[in-house]
Amino acid sequence: MDTKYDVVIVGGGAAGLSAAVTLSRSRRSVLVVDAGEPRNAPAGHVHNYLAREGMAPGDLLAEGRAEVTGYGGERVGALATSAERVGGEEGDPAFRVTLADGRTVLARRLLVTTGLVDELPCLPGLAERWGRDVLHCPYCHGWEVRDQAIGVLATGPFAVHQALLFRQLSADVVVFQHTAPELGREDRDQLAAMGIPLVSGEVAAVETTDDRLTGVLLRSGERVARQAVVVAPRFTARTDLLRGLGVEPVEQLVGGHVFGTHVPADPTGATAVPGVWVAGNVTDLGAQVILAAAAGLRAGAALNADLVQEEVRHAVAELDNRHEPFSAEAEREACELVLGDRRHGV
Repeated sequence: MDTKYDVVIVGGGAAGLSAAVTLSRSRRSVLVVDAGEPRNAPAGHVHNYLAREGMAPGDLLAEGRAEVTGYGGERVGALATSAERVGGEEGDPAFRVTLADGRTVLARRLLVTTGLVDELPCLPGLAERWGRDVLHCPYCHGWEVRDQAIGVLATGPFAVHQALLFRQLSADVVVFQHTAPELGREDRDQLAAMGIPLVSGEVAAVETTDDRLTGVLLRSGERVARQAVVVAPRFTARTDLLRGLGVEPVEQLVGGHVFGTHVPADPTGATAVPGVWVAGNVTDLGAQVILAAAAGLRAGAALNADLVQEEVRHAVAELDNRHEPFSAEAEREACELVLGDRRHGV
């Protein structure tokens, strides 16, 4: 028979583990299904996480897993391939999750924290340097490339914004026009005012020497020395598991431009499908690690409250079923209590 849990969490990153700790501390039976493919695996360190600044991502996850199991939660290193609604008692939600090895587990509630995929521009050498010296966020990696020669690869409308943010960290920032539309007068003026050159022409590749990024090669043959390159990925939520439950991703727009796809949810992470919650980058594309962990806490608390309400509802119904049928004597007593002597003419 399938093992049944109060909550099955699919995704073992900061959001999923944080939710698991919250639920386990409330004495809920919890299983974390973790495929072991964290988004920040290429990064060397976690930043902006209070009291965990500079910690290796793998170490953070290892400590989180230990905290989950320390409170009685469970974790399995496996890929969840599908989830289906199987129905619970009296219409309450329940789900069956199938793992890649064929095992199945049942859950009263489901929390999906599968994160997102960073879809990088198609350019030789770029993916191999991702998370090291090919970057996108000044708050995640900006300090580490301060005062270096930074190039911003323009592929869409966010290049100027990125360039201005990284200009705060280095005086040597260049924007490569690459495949982006021609910049407007306002954008050009902003770059010029901040001393940021604009290099026209399409980029052919990024170059490395001794496992370090050293420059950008243009299709014209020109080489521009750079120590870091900033890109704007398309953020695509991992939603294969959710689609089978009727939860569909939608495009997220920023300034009228598509930023990526995400799963809509209320502030607690509840989706439009009863019993299904989401947390972390699968719903909040811009959440850094500490924000994903906070979202996991909030979702875990909401899930526990939802389960409590269900249990109380069943307990009240059971109590009502144990009562004796309403006798004539009980009816007379109730009427006298409510209506006094008027009902029975005494």
